Amino acid sequence: MNTNRLHLAMLAVLIGSAAMVGCKKKEEPAPMPPVASEPAPPAPMPAAAATANVTGVDLGNAVGADMRVAAPMGTFAPKDTIHAAVMTATSDPAASVAGKLGAKWTYLNADGSSMPVHEESKDLTFAGDGVTDFQISKPDGWPTGKYKVEIMLDGNVVQTREFEVR
Repeated sequence: MNTNRLHLAMLAVLIGSAAMVGCKKKEEPAPMPPVASEPAPPAPMPAAAATANVTGVDLGNAVGADMRVAAPMGTFAPKDTIHAAVMTATSDPAASVAGKLGAKWTYLNADGSSMPVHEESKDLTFAGDGVTDFQISKPDGWPTGKYKVEIMLDGNVVQTREFEVR
């Protein structure tokens, strides 16, 4: 019986070992570390289209080679040629901007009404800073009184200057 007990004891150890191996928790594979992904760079904003602007208007009776008024003035003689030197600039000095620049000259009646004198427009390509000259003349002389010129960019009045003929 001693051998029997020994066999039983060994059988119990063997069954216990097998049970322990069978009950052993299965190890799950370690999760993969997350792949570091950088967010996609934002799409570049489209560049705003360059624009042209009227930056000033000078009136005078003569212009230089650069089309600028030699001596700005607000009162003219009846036989003067009247110049409006229109200064322009583009928002991007390296860009070319197509546009239309115009001048509408009117005589201001004493009753507040106005009478057209001359209207002119020019299709231009603006680039950086520039000057455009508009002019009116009347060989037999302008009637004395008050006048105004409206400067238009693409059909919109952007500057107005009043002047007088004496």
